[in-house]
Amino acid sequence: MTIGGGAERLRALRTRLGQLPPWGLVLLIWGLSRLVTTALLGTVFAVASRAGWTFASYRRDPNFFTFSGSWDSSFYRQIALHGYPTELPTDAAGHVEPNVWAFLPVFPWLSRGLAQLTGLDFYVAGVLVATLFGALAALALHRLLEPRVGSHSALWAVALLCFGPLSFILQVAYAESLFLFLVFASLWAMMERRYLLMIPLAAVAAFTRPGVLALSLALALMLLLRWRERERFPWRERWAIVAAGLSIAAAGLAWPLVAGAVTGVHDAYLATELSWWTGFVGRTSFVPLTPWILMAGRYLGVAGIVLVLLLVAGFGWWLSRRALHPLRPDVIAYSASYALYLVAVFLPQQSLFRLLLPLAPLLGDPMIARSKPLRRGLLVGSIALQPVAIWLLWFIGYP
Repeated sequence: MTIGGGAERLRALRTRLGQLPPWGLVLLIWGLSRLVTTALLGTVFAVASRAGWTFASYRRDPNFFTFSGSWDSSFYRQIALHGYPTELPTDAAGHVEPNVWAFLPVFPWLSRGLAQLTGLDFYVAGVLVATLFGALAALALHRLLEPRVGSHSALWAVALLCFGPLSFILQVAYAESLFLFLVFASLWAMMERRYLLMIPLAAVAAFTRPGVLALSLALALMLLLRWRERERFPWRERWAIVAAGLSIAAAGLAWPLVAGAVTGVHDAYLATELSWWTGFVGRTSFVPLTPWILMAGRYLGVAGIVLVLLLVAGFGWWLSRRALHPLRPDVIAYSASYALYLVAVFLPQQSLFRLLLPLAPLLGDPMIARSKPLRRGLLVGSIALQPVAIWLLWFIGYP
């Protein structure tokens, strides 16, 4: 094939791609990203199996789907098969041990439903459910960003999410992709000022994975910001935003009450969550806004505490940049709220990078799409880091 012929084929391909609707381009990006990620996961699984490596969550019948159902997916499987216990497991000293009350029911219930309808194993069903909602999350992210930053920036945000170092989380038997879809859809509803539509979306998200309280706080911030508009903020929207904020807050706080009612232990959920902290900081009590300071101080001393403060200040500065003006106020309010949620309640460890994925709307920063070296560098770097992340999180420290 001549150089001229190759250039002609490339132009024809670009023309055909340009004729695709936006959702078609999003699904094309999603499909290509799944080919890359699945190939990497399959290769690592094959090499690990042949070499006899020990990886996360040993299975009696190791296969690609149980490999894709590693880490805490076994807890989701337990929920799907047996539900939640009425008694908390404890050690000899009476301390609560890690158990399924730390995990919310929507994802395992969906996976169980698919398994029962099709006869599939839980891990196969879980991977299929996660992959479907990964595609829907990509579509929701584009729909959320496109009106604010344009299709070009929105498509690059989708590409960086789908090809990101942790993009395998969008197809393994975990609740992340379902949660991302629900959060992105809720943010779209907030941007469209369809506040009441947020209630069912966020309520389901509240029983999928922790984090929806950030949506409630974002609505409170939007109420304060829009209150200054007076004439452009009709009372029906004021009542809708208040109703949505209170309803989402109630949903976000409901699971600890459910855990307490079923087990008869009022702090069952909190005690369960803290059981995962013992390997990092020992037995400790929970004080809001201190986990990052506690973790940093334990391992890095004063320097670690200073580093945390610098990270918080740096993130605040980044959100305040003029370049992010197209994402204001909704996305910025949510991003600030979600970051505050992480700092307030989460002990930073290897799961932190996974928990940052709900901040993906910030990938719509127009600066990324405007700079060809930056966007290409981020994309190539993300793909290159995927096998590194897979190796670290399957064989070194599980998320």
